[in-house]
Amino acid sequence: MAFDPVQKILAIGTQSGALRLFGRAGVECYCQHESGSAVIQLEFLVNEGALVSALADDSIHLWNLRQKLPAILHSLKFNRERITFCHLPFQSKWLYVGTERGNIHIVNVESFTLSGYVIMWNKAIELSSKTHPGPVVHISDNPMDEGKLLIGFECGIVVLWDLKSKKADYRYNYDEAIHSVAWHHEGKQFVCSHSDGTLTTWNVRAPAKPAQTITPHGKQPKDGKKPEPCKPILKVEYKTTRAGDPFMILCGGLSYDTVGRRACLTVMHGKSTAVLEMDYPIVDFLTLCETPYPNDFQEPYAVVVLLEKDLVVIDLAQIGYPIFENPYPLSIHESPVTCCEYFADCPAEVIPALYSVGSRQKRQGFSKKEWPISGGNWGQGTLSFSEIIITGHADGSIKFWDASALMLQVLYKLKTAKVFEKPRGKEEKSSTEIVDEDPFAIQILSWCPESRVLCVAGVSAHVIVYRFSKQEVTTEVVQLLEVRMQCELNEVESPECGGEQVSAVSTPGTSSSPQTSLPQSHPSTSSNNSSDGLRDNVPCLKVRSSPLKQSPGYQVELLIQLVWVSGEPPQQITSLAVNSAYGLVAFGNGNGLAVVDYLQKTLLLNMSTAELYGSTDPHHRQPRSPRKTRQPSAGLCDGNDASAAPEEKCKSPTSAKISRKISMIADQKDDARDNSFSRSRSSSVTSIDRESREVISSFYFCDSLSKKSETVAVPSLWVGTSLGSMLAIALTVPSTPEQRMQQPVGVSFCGPVVRLKGGILRMAQLDASGTLLPHVYESWYEPNAPEEERERPRRRRPTTPPSSQENPDCQYAVVCSEKQAKVVAMPSQNCVYEHNITETSFVLRADVVTMTAGVGIACFCANGHIMTLSLPSLRPLLDVNYLPLTDMRIARTFCFSNQGQALYLTSPTEIQRITYNQETCDNLQEMLGELFTPVDTPEAPNRGFFKGLFGGGAQSLDREDLFGEETAGKASRSLAQHIPGPGGMEGMKGAASGVVGELARARIALDERGQKLGELEERTAAMMSSADSFSKHAHDMMLKYKDKKWYQL
Repeated sequence: MAFDPVQKILAIGTQSGALRLFGRAGVECYCQHESGSAVIQLEFLVNEGALVSALADDSIHLWNLRQKLPAILHSLKFNRERITFCHLPFQSKWLYVGTERGNIHIVNVESFTLSGYVIMWNKAIELSSKTHPGPVVHISDNPMDEGKLLIGFECGIVVLWDLKSKKADYRYNYDEAIHSVAWHHEGKQFVCSHSDGTLTTWNVRAPAKPAQTITPHGKQPKDGKKPEPCKPILKVEYKTTRAGDPFMILCGGLSYDTVGRRACLTVMHGKSTAVLEMDYPIVDFLTLCETPYPNDFQEPYAVVVLLEKDLVVIDLAQIGYPIFENPYPLSIHESPVTCCEYFADCPAEVIPALYSVGSRQKRQGFSKKEWPISGGNWGQGTLSFSEIIITGHADGSIKFWDASALMLQVLYKLKTAKVFEKPRGKEEKSSTEIVDEDPFAIQILSWCPESRVLCVAGVSAHVIVYRFSKQEVTTEVVQLLEVRMQCELNEVESPECGGEQVSAVSTPGTSSSPQTSLPQSHPSTSSNNSSDGLRDNVPCLKVRSSPLKQSPGYQVELLIQLVWVSGEPPQQITSLAVNSAYGLVAFGNGNGLAVVDYLQKTLLLNMSTAELYGSTDPHHRQPRSPRKTRQPSAGLCDGNDASAAPEEKCKSPTSAKISRKISMIADQKDDARDNSFSRSRSSSVTSIDRESREVISSFYFCDSLSKKSETVAVPSLWVGTSLGSMLAIALTVPSTPEQRMQQPVGVSFCGPVVRLKGGILRMAQLDASGTLLPHVYESWYEPNAPEEERERPRRRRPTTPPSSQENPDCQYAVVCSEKQAKVVAMPSQNCVYEHNITETSFVLRADVVTMTAGVGIACFCANGHIMTLSLPSLRPLLDVNYLPLTDMRIARTFCFSNQGQALYLTSPTEIQRITYNQETCDNLQEMLGELFTPVDTPEAPNRGFFKGLFGGGAQSLDREDLFGEETAGKASRSLAQHIPGPGGMEGMKGAASGVVGELARARIALDERGQKLGELEERTAAMMSSADSFSKHAHDMMLKYKDKKWYQL
């Protein structure tokens, strides 16, 4: 990490060569080193708008931060020596670079050239020393004398080097390895941290022994012996204050008997010592001080602690050292993300509503001060539409994020696990659970932004319906509906050529009644075992029995659980849809589908996929084969990062939603956790068409003409299956709110509509003009308001023009599968457009999206291509080879949204947003914040009258005179190679795009013109010089031969 105390900008380098720059909330920038090597050190050119980065591949780079997209101006690659430490003094242009060999080289950061001045390790240490001192682990100049350089070697030797006389003034020896060194601001003392957990304080003029040696976490023996050694103190900082005792801040140094204790930061202030435990291992920390001058009282006010998975800022000015509330979404989760959905162009009132309830969830105990990293300015441009990202997590939590700006902001967090009883230990784990870990993990999300109804499906075969309320309620008993889904005929042998009906399949009429599968009454979680001892009619999770206090926000409306059937666990849910206008939720799996009325809390429909076809079933179905009683535990939230510890890897069941897309059915072995995509697909199902089980893969609620004879659109449910069939179910929904709560919803079957290659991924509806019909919804109302105050709005439905005799088709159904897209005229069910999306690969995600110019289908294929098709004509508009599928996380989380936006999880902690919309690209430059703002550097501390009269103040050094080429000479060319960066004129050209960049472009043009004029002037001067030289030589020749005769020539 590095911090600019004047600009108030924080820089963080990562192991993958990335650079994250943070200013005030909303100002953030991401850069990447091309090599991808780990960043080992960062140094700001304070208040200069520049940053130096040192990488593990022994290269150093100069970044220009004065442009919106920072770029590298210069690079220097060391060839013969490994870089271990860098130091750039305040207001200096000379960078000290320490190496593994113990030498120190000096780099001019303006030209990025090496000085001929080198401090060799054998000159720095005593001549009598017979061993190499090890790598340079610390370099710093004396705060009061820039001519004195303190050099720390790993072996425990510290040298105070006089730059002018080129010799060591003092050498300090200690028999333990050094990890870091920190100066007192007066330059008379410094502190070293060692590998045995000790801190040694040295007086500069007394090198014989340390003035003080302490072991902060060591137990002091009574007999006066040395305390027991502790773990190494990896870093120490020593900061002074005018009014009180100095601060000594360190990480590490705990005693070895604290096994399993979390990482700690120790703050020593006067006689008090505070040990602050962190959630993750500490990578680095920095103390933020009021002054940039090292020779003044530091006045520390905060400590920035970089953890492996978080960023924490501690307030040093308040009692108890509270932390600041972090405005950055550095880690998008506390628990691994298992699914996500992206909603662009949401209703404007949704974000304020979520923020108002989410702001009440904030934890107490934060510092009351403003966030101290406050540099930069916000971008001028904004998106014209609001965006929300919803993430589902392995622990059952759901987070809503505002993605309208370039940075994510948490709006609201929901914990779905609250409705269940939590086992206290592994021995109490219920035998009915179908997963080994994370039984509450979220698998599928369905959200209606207009009505704010949320429906989630979890891995334990449960579905929860939530309603949004601004009032707090206490639910005495959670409304529970248990559903028994089974199918005796679900194995498909081959498509049937004719329309022969399988005799064992019941007719549609026998399953349309809600009484076909009665829900169990609550509570029914007792072990209803059948006579042969098999688990039967029991859900996977036990529902909470005590009253549930529900805060403002999302509150449980209904819990639906699938139960065990004759000793076999319920199938995981593969598709889910909720509709607020009809008050229905539909979900499906490998056994069939169910439709639940969440207003009346009743089960409307529970039937197998075969029963949906009726007499038109195209498949031979064989009796079901025996299944395993437990489902495999494979990576829903694949912890396949090399850096992830084994205990951090999530072992949730395979995402059933994605299992449809990548053919990882529940019987597949545990190699689904393997990161390679080739192994993730079973060899027996390399073609989607060869899958034996027909699974419900998608739903779509709409008002449609599902029957060929219909002339008026009726509420309908479209069902898509994994074998490419789209079927329709007509619904009879009572029209008035009173009737809706009293009369049952009617169901009738319309049979198959169209068949495609591959599983159905997405369905949508267009009107006769080809315009996308919005989904039907009921506007949000307060569900907990008194009946007399409740103004329940009428449900909205898309307008359907009356059909004419000439053209009876007045709607189009859009259906997209893993291989094809079709547009079908309704109600005639004639296919009017068809397009084969891919032959060699298959589509992982498809969405019907609204753009400024119209409507289209956006697809992401397993071969990495992003494609868009126009609607209704299905003409290819875009085909870009963006990202080959190398990680199951991408397949599970990739999703498109309106206005040309898309996202996926690029790592376990980062969301990558992309756009394929030109308008957003043009606006992106204006949306970017500015990292650098012109600020005056604070005045240097006053030396005082007596110090000015008698000396003793800070001694300055003319480094230019000492390190310049005239004095020090040139460095060896083979030592390092200079590489010009793209951040010069070319980089500025790239940065100056968009409307705001017009002035920048004009300025660059002037610069280029001036540069060319300068070059022309130089060439003219060279020609004039050449002409003068020629004239002089000609005149000399004329004088030489002037008085000679011809025979003397």
